[in-house]
Amino acid sequence: HQLQAAATAAGHPPLWVWAPPAHGKSHLLQAAVARAAEVGRRAAYVPLDAASGLPVGVLEGMGALDLVCLDDLQAVAGQPEWEIALFRLYEELRNSGGNLVLASNGPPAESVFGLADLASRLKSGTTFRVQALDDEGRLHALQLRARFRGFELPDETGRYLLARVGRGVGELFQLLDELDRAALAAQKQLTIPFVRQVL
Repeated sequence: HQLQAAATAAGHPPLWVWAPPAHGKSHLLQAAVARAAEVGRRAAYVPLDAASGLPVGVLEGMGALDLVCLDDLQAVAGQPEWEIALFRLYEELRNSGGNLVLASNGPPAESVFGLADLASRLKSGTTFRVQALDDEGRLHALQLRARFRGFELPDETGRYLLARVGRGVGELFQLLDELDRAALAAQKQLTIPFVRQVL
């Protein structure tokens, strides 16, 4: 509900979403940006991890957007040039009625910023922890992903996968995509014997 509000209406305080890696934070931020675009709002998703290779200048001009979602905030906390750019972005968004959504591997209290004014502003909003899915939640997520891809994943096949492969949702989705391609190539249903053969 909070992400929906940030995506569709102006003037919300910062929203901080946190969880360990592979819990779906990036997916939530990207979904918020997609929702904002659906209602005609200008939005951006910015991954801050080192793998993205983005320079600090990427934040310039984003204060004019309606929604900015910053992922992996922990990657730039404590870096003076990033903190100055984040402070400027925060102020520009606040002055223009734009919203800021942050994602990090830890809660605000555990984030170490050198710029005290930035820390107090980013920590002033609402904080949510993303909970890991249990096995039923993972099964439902797999089945939903399968439906988006245009096929059904039977309960027994989904439970078979959950019992034999890694627990990360990203890893499960990647495997499901591979199984879908293999099933299309072989013109087979995703039955346990077929999955066993592919694995």
